[in-house]
Amino acid sequence: MNAEDEGVRLDALLPPEMARRAEEIGVKKAALGLVPMFSLAVLAGAFIALGAAFATTVAAGSMAVKGPDGAAIASAAFPYGFTRLLAGLSFTLGLILVIVAGAELFTGNNLIAMAWASRRVSTAALLRNWVVVWVGNLVGSVGTAALVVLGGQYRFGGGAVGATALATAATKVDYDPVRAFVLGILCNALVCLAVWLTYSARSTTDRILAIIPPIAAFVAMGFEHSVANMYFIPVGILIQQFAAPDFWTSIGSSAGAYAAVDWAGFVRNIVPVTLGNIVGGSVLVGAVYWVVYLRRARA
Repeated sequence: MNAEDEGVRLDALLPPEMARRAEEIGVKKAALGLVPMFSLAVLAGAFIALGAAFATTVAAGSMAVKGPDGAAIASAAFPYGFTRLLAGLSFTLGLILVIVAGAELFTGNNLIAMAWASRRVSTAALLRNWVVVWVGNLVGSVGTAALVVLGGQYRFGGGAVGATALATAATKVDYDPVRAFVLGILCNALVCLAVWLTYSARSTTDRILAIIPPIAAFVAMGFEHSVANMYFIPVGILIQQFAAPDFWTSIGSSAGAYAAVDWAGFVRNIVPVTLGNIVGGSVLVGAVYWVVYLRRARA
């Protein structure tokens, strides 16, 4: 007797079934207790930070790095697009860990809006989840950034890893709020599409393969992810503040050249990016699929 004879389907779920699954998952996420919700959020922040650290390491020495004054610190070893693709593929580690190992990620949890639209999750429960998970993600990401700096990982490659981290942070804090907001919208549309695709999966392999293209794409295109930026900018700040003199000598720059990489710059980036992520995930993905597949069923 085969699986089909027993009524067991081995093929992937279709979009209408994915929408119902997204709704059920949203209900469960919103109902999590405070301690497990926060703990899983800290894990997710750490997972995304590890993906970001991996991407930074892969990009180090493979891209042109310039200081805030425009002076070249390192020349490109590979074409820009190829390096961005490699960084994007590396960064997928973060969401793979979140989905497969199990954790609570703010950007992915924007899809809880589907359960909210079906009135199965209250506004208070939705906002409770988003706030608690956002804060937990921040703790996990910044904590991982601190460990990376304490471990001296930024010094690897003759300082190339740290130079790349600083250049990344400097670029992000320099975005004006509108640009950061729009890049945040584009980013979380792709992140939530990656999560959405995993709802069709029947196996761990399915989930991993569904995650890789959208996540690699948003990183390669330079879109802005709030939780990733909770690592990218703080690690730059910590390097700027605590790196030893010989590090600056190795990269031919100084801490003063990165004075704009500070906590005020972090806030200027993270607020519009977070708001953009909410629009991209909740509206462009969650609301659209809710209208298409769930609105009539709940009318």
